[in-house]
Amino acid sequence: MTWTEGDEPAPARIGAAGWLRAGLRGLALGVVTYGCLALLLLIRLAERPLCGMDRPVTPHITQFVCRTAFRILGIRLRVTGRPMALKGAVIANHGSWLDIFTLNAPQRIYFVSKSEVAAWPGIGWLARATGTVFINRRGREAKAQKEMFEARLRHGHKLLFFPEGTSTDSRRVLPFKSTLFEAFFTHGLEHVLHLQPVTVIYRAPEGEDPRFYGWWGDMDFGPHLLKVLASARQGSVEVVFHPPVAVDAFEGRKALARHCEQVVRGALPVEARL
Repeated sequence: MTWTEGDEPAPARIGAAGWLRAGLRGLALGVVTYGCLALLLLIRLAERPLCGMDRPVTPHITQFVCRTAFRILGIRLRVTGRPMALKGAVIANHGSWLDIFTLNAPQRIYFVSKSEVAAWPGIGWLARATGTVFINRRGREAKAQKEMFEARLRHGHKLLFFPEGTSTDSRRVLPFKSTLFEAFFTHGLEHVLHLQPVTVIYRAPEGEDPRFYGWWGDMDFGPHLLKVLASARQGSVEVVFHPPVAVDAFEGRKALARHCEQVVRGALPVEARL
């Protein structure tokens, strides 16, 4: 499912200086990302047999890459609040492909994604290497994936969910799908887990469309990436960590989803709370 509303921003006009910036930034980002990926895979050769489900080293590499990406792009990153130390999951709004860097930079987490992403060229490889949990609600693999999902939560892995089910223009929060939250009320998980709502707030470069960093609908990844790489001025992104809540403090999935949605939306600028 994809979300779309209104006209998409006009294609960026990129001059010679913009192409140069895009080339230099893209090269630096590629070297850091795939160079560190090679290091991560090498370390996993020892980390996996020695530590099993624990990953004491490789998440630090992922976090380093994501923090470095903002320095390369020139986007200012601000963090409000602190990631929780409790066992549980993170719930966040979804506005851009940049969320991967934004939400990894201040914390060590593992994304939960639809199974189709595992087959995407380049991105799927990165996702698998960094410990993404792939969910397929249909077919033979569904049961095994559900068991792995629960095992990793119980083991203490911080899993991150996007309960909107799609990305937006980064200016709003769509209604949270409560069916996702049902997983936290199975097999006694509600007595073990906490959820931490997180709001991601993108602020466009001065003079640009407020939706500059948003990536949604039928927008192609390549042109959007190129626009961000080529921009002479960059904006900022803020990650707001809200107080975590115990799952068993709520009657069920709908009440928990409603609370998380209200908290995440409440931190957006007033003009963007739709």
